[in-house]
Amino acid sequence: MAGKEPRNYSPHQQKIIKRYYNEQPSILRDRLAQLVGDLYLAQGKSRARLWQQAAEAMQKLGYTPERINHVVTSDKPELLATVVKELQAS
Repeated sequence: MAGKEPRNYSPHQQKIIKRYYNEQPSILRDRLAQLVGDLYLAQGKSRARLWQQAAEAMQKLGYTPERINHVVTSDKPELLATVVKELQAS
């Protein structure tokens, strides 16, 4: 593994990768909005998995661990919806 050469991407591929990372905040915001609806309907293990996905998305968006923990441990999709509203307002 250590002897692997770095990948050489074509200029076209580099543009695609750059656009993806530039749009990642809006992609994550949309994913959180989708998770709100899914959480209202989910139960059991699938609900726990959805909360984990929400926590990971919030972490990537730069939320503090305290805020993420508060939203996730509350187990209230309404709090996640307020996070989505905050993101849409900014």
